[in-house]
Amino acid sequence: MHAPNERKVSMHDDPLGHYHGDDPNAILIMPSPDWLNLISVGIDIGSSTSHLTFSKLVLHRQGMRMTSRFEVVERQVLYRSPIMLTPYVDIETIDLEALTKFVNQCYVEAGINPQDINTGAVISTGEAVRKKNAEAIVRLFSSEGGRFVCATAGPHLEGVLAAHGSGAVEASKQLKGRTIMNVDMGGGTSKITIIQDGEVIETGAINVGARLVAWDTDGKLERIEAAGRRFAQEAGFDIENGQVLTEDQRFALAKAQADVLFEFINRDKLSPLAAELMVTDALTYKGKVDRLIFSGGVSEYVYHRDSTEYGDLGSLLGQEVRERLPALGIPLREATEYIRATVVGASQYTIQLSSSTIYVSRPDILPIWDRQVIVPHLEGEKHNSASVAQAIHDALARADLLYLEVSRPIALFFRWPGAVNYNSLHALAEGIAQGMSMRDDDPVVLVFDTDIGGIVGAILKEELKFKAEVIATDEIQVGDLDFIDIGQTIGNRQAVPVVVKSLIFG
Repeated sequence: MHAPNERKVSMHDDPLGHYHGDDPNAILIMPSPDWLNLISVGIDIGSSTSHLTFSKLVLHRQGMRMTSRFEVVERQVLYRSPIMLTPYVDIETIDLEALTKFVNQCYVEAGINPQDINTGAVISTGEAVRKKNAEAIVRLFSSEGGRFVCATAGPHLEGVLAAHGSGAVEASKQLKGRTIMNVDMGGGTSKITIIQDGEVIETGAINVGARLVAWDTDGKLERIEAAGRRFAQEAGFDIENGQVLTEDQRFALAKAQADVLFEFINRDKLSPLAAELMVTDALTYKGKVDRLIFSGGVSEYVYHRDSTEYGDLGSLLGQEVRERLPALGIPLREATEYIRATVVGASQYTIQLSSSTIYVSRPDILPIWDRQVIVPHLEGEKHNSASVAQAIHDALARADLLYLEVSRPIALFFRWPGAVNYNSLHALAEGIAQGMSMRDDDPVVLVFDTDIGGIVGAILKEELKFKAEVIATDEIQVGDLDFIDIGQTIGNRQAVPVVVKSLIFG
């Protein structure tokens, strides 16, 4: 699983302003306002391994108008870190000092200053999410990792990122009408993602992984997760720290895990053990799967890319999975990334960009993090300020946010069905002012699906003299249960990066 260290890629200069030489700032030199280059970082703190990736993203304005949205048209990895076994102080605590030293060294080796980072994500995956200091560590790296790096954790998002990073999403665009399943097998959990025509339609996760039990160089158990203990019980024996497992016991643990994983993959009725070990709900998709792709650390063994032993069940679990694939009857496709799929996904696929028509009442209030998305429902084309205010009230009530003693940071997302003219948008702004009057001590964050953010924000703050600071972004797609981060304005462009995420620490 330990891939060789790979260094930063240097590229010749070209019309897109590609990165070249050893100066990461060169990536921000753009030839026209229709092109934008960003440096992104993905930091993956997993239960088994930790690593990071720096990427370059090239964005191009789609369409001729300055209000047209930017879309990513090219992604390129600049640096891949070595892969380290995630360090622990004890079974409940990640070693912050060792992890910090590793991450700092990666920035030095890549020749990148944290202040040159425009966007990206720090993610904590699998069993690592459940460790006592996981959230504090992710927050620390997100705050020190650059001008704008979001902090996130959660099995659904992990599955989405892995499916992008492994190439499964891109492959599904080529296989029109076909369904791809990506199975991301890590140290503590396996994430299964269903993709059709370039769209993720469902994700799920279960406690199956290489390092649910791990042993030292003498073969003595030094790490036992709750799920690992449960698999041992299912196999008919108990395990304790310091114990040396026999070869038969190791095979039995790998077999028990593979049994549960294939129940999940086959989407049959789950056994009591599989149901107990689910991290998410079971998959509801019952249709045909046309291709199967594996990613994550265990995939290195499934595809015969690694045979090294690392004091865990990785090689045996990979062998069990590989031997069962013919009976599954689903063609196996190579991944573009294996153990690095999630971290590449984090550095390359988390961002949307809100550009020319945004409104920020005071630039120093950016960046902002962890805004829960609230969606007021506006039906029909005719709306006045009262109907908008009522829709906001109803949305806050649905989210149990009306009467909280502590105000939770939120972002309102509007799919505006009304006319796009001054009178209509003035009524929308008035309704927002009325609906958010009780939250005027907190910046009001507005997200629109069309390019009306700038004018609505200006009306709200400059004409209606709304007390709170206002951030209005547009041409962003979010929904209920999402969380968003909004970064600082990029360069001399009136554009901000927006990351949509799941924020779940167990």
